[in-house]
Amino acid sequence: MNSAKILVVDDEPHIVQLVQAYLEREGYEVYTAADGPGALKAARAFRPDVLVLDIMLPGMDGLEVLSTLRRESDLYVILLTARTEETDRVVGLTVGADDYVTKPFSPRELVARIKAALRRIRRDAGPSMGSVLTMQRLRIDIGRREVILDDQPVHLTPTEFDLLVALARYPGMVLTREQLITHVWGDNFYGDTRVVDVHIGHIRQKLEAAGGEGLLGTVRGVGYRLEDKSS
Repeated sequence: MNSAKILVVDDEPHIVQLVQAYLEREGYEVYTAADGPGALKAARAFRPDVLVLDIMLPGMDGLEVLSTLRRESDLYVILLTARTEETDRVVGLTVGADDYVTKPFSPRELVARIKAALRRIRRDAGPSMGSVLTMQRLRIDIGRREVILDDQPVHLTPTEFDLLVALARYPGMVLTREQLITHVWGDNFYGDTRVVDVHIGHIRQKLEAAGGEGLLGTVRGVGYRLEDKSS
């Protein structure tokens, strides 16, 4: 998928130039922006496959950019954050980021994350036979990327959807954070496993808002499980 389009947004020119050089060496089509309004304009104009987005941006910060874009698309977003910005990382994941990389970072690590994201995009866009998981109350159409609970649609981000699918493939079984990361992000994940907790919390909120209290359970100290209980 080397013809994929990547948008890199950061107000530090040396970071943008370095990341752009690494990505272009891999054969990707790279676009750049240096502030929040420019990020929105470029994302809307070029419709990239992956957005690498710094949080601290002039004009409009990255979290506001992310929140705006999430209302418009399911674009895969990787946040760039400082190591001390744990609160911003959590907020960013809650708003809808798919992954994050902390500064200072290795360009090779970022490229590896982008490659993993593109593999997921390619997998999700490919044909899928027999791709509907059906339980008592829950129906997950993997091909259409749709979740229906009691005939009511539940709208999830791409990463939330993939996590729910991983749990739904093993109903009633407890999956650890590490197992969920392997299913969703792959073996080359470099981040904090707490990223799973944030996304799971968001899925639980959406299921409960649709009447699905108790469907997504936590086993303290172990992991998570999906139990499709009858109403």
